Amino acid sequence: MKVQDIIANCNLLEIIGNKDLDIASITFDSRKVESGTLFFAVKGTQVDGHDYIEKAIASGATAVVCERLPEEIHEDVTYIKVDHTDYVLGVGASNFYGNPSERLKLVGVTGTNGKTTIATLLYRLFTDAGYVCGLLSTIENIIDRDVVAATHTTPDPIELNDILKQMVDKGCEFAFMEVSSHAVAQERIAGLQFAGGIFTNLTHDHLDYHKTMANYRNAKKKFFDDLPKNAFALTNLDDKNGAFMLQNTAARKLSYALKHDADFKGQIMESHLNGMLIKINSTEMFTQLVGNFNASNILAIAGAAISLGFDKDELLVEISKLRGAKGRFDMVPSDSGIIGIVDYAHTPDALQNVLRTINEVRKHNETLITVVGCGGNRDTTKRPEMAAAAVELSDKVIITSDNPRNEDPDEIIRQMKAGINENDSAKVLSIANRREAIRTAVALAQKGDIILLAGKGHETYQEIKGVRNHFDDKEELSKALQEKN
Repeated sequence: MKVQDIIANCNLLEIIGNKDLDIASITFDSRKVESGTLFFAVKGTQVDGHDYIEKAIASGATAVVCERLPEEIHEDVTYIKVDHTDYVLGVGASNFYGNPSERLKLVGVTGTNGKTTIATLLYRLFTDAGYVCGLLSTIENIIDRDVVAATHTTPDPIELNDILKQMVDKGCEFAFMEVSSHAVAQERIAGLQFAGGIFTNLTHDHLDYHKTMANYRNAKKKFFDDLPKNAFALTNLDDKNGAFMLQNTAARKLSYALKHDADFKGQIMESHLNGMLIKINSTEMFTQLVGNFNASNILAIAGAAISLGFDKDELLVEISKLRGAKGRFDMVPSDSGIIGIVDYAHTPDALQNVLRTINEVRKHNETLITVVGCGGNRDTTKRPEMAAAAVELSDKVIITSDNPRNEDPDEIIRQMKAGINENDSAKVLSIANRREAIRTAVALAQKGDIILLAGKGHETYQEIKGVRNHFDDKEELSKALQEKN
């Protein structure tokens, strides 16, 4: 592909060299440069790609996109100067792969909590109805029915467009993807054509990156600001930021809510640990999902599906068959009569939602034991809030490690415990070893008791001192429960 075709529809400040040059590959990683590569010098949070321009050229790069021209200009290299390399990378990657999003009905889901569940269940809903679909999620990427491991909630623009092209080549008609705030802020979705966007909610998370809640909120809003007129924008009016997301969008505005009037209005009629009866507008249905947060997720799924042309009568039947995404209120069976639940809840709001759901349906003559930790090298301000939420809504709490990464687990636990009142300290244990913490929870539990294992959900690793070790919460809880039998 020609350089000029890759950078089409981008605001270019200056071009030095041959814009008719043939390009064999594109990358923003100098280690992946080969002969005939177009190298994008992107300023990241840790490194600046401009520092690697010479290395890229030495490795075979024949063209460079940059925000500032290097001191040395090679005669046989084409240089394209732009305002924002990260944006041009997104558009360029889309162009390089033939703009695959334009040949799909691509729906993005953004918000703090619920993204994985909504995207995954939309994929399952449409797949079960006979459509060929794709999924891009925190847990996994799926092309038709072929699973591809996921490394990020939203991949980098090159990987993202490569996967979307594979979906097109496989005959996919729909694709559902999680859109993280990082992806919006870093222009990973620049150049993509969305058929619709969904907003779930906005709670405390990722302030290590965004610094303020306003920045975090505005990153989400930008996704809706950029939606085209022929797309739909579906928002949760139960969240105070829901209406804000739609202020400047050109897309068709739709809403869902449990507490407010909305296009898709929901009401929980009955709730149990194995499911709930809900009403969507005027129609009742039973779902295997549990809790207010999942009722909200179902409304988002219904609203998106109908916006995409799904038959309304068939929709409710198909939704009733859906089961939750892996690691999201994931029940762990036990012959001992102890109820185990694994959930990805890793923000204060998500943890509160799960615990409140359990408290709403439990008998209250049993003990609710919560095992929870916080990740290292991430937002530290939510640590005491996580502990406070666990203590407020549980009978017993075991504070443990999550993914400590390069931090001291004991220091993370100390910061969490700062959120616990002295009066509540008697019901709290601190066990840094996560496996030992899980086994202790099972040892303390009796028949009928409930154990919530929060924070890691679907993850199958624990990262300690930069090394990822195999660790699966559901697997560990299952083993401990079986040994208890």
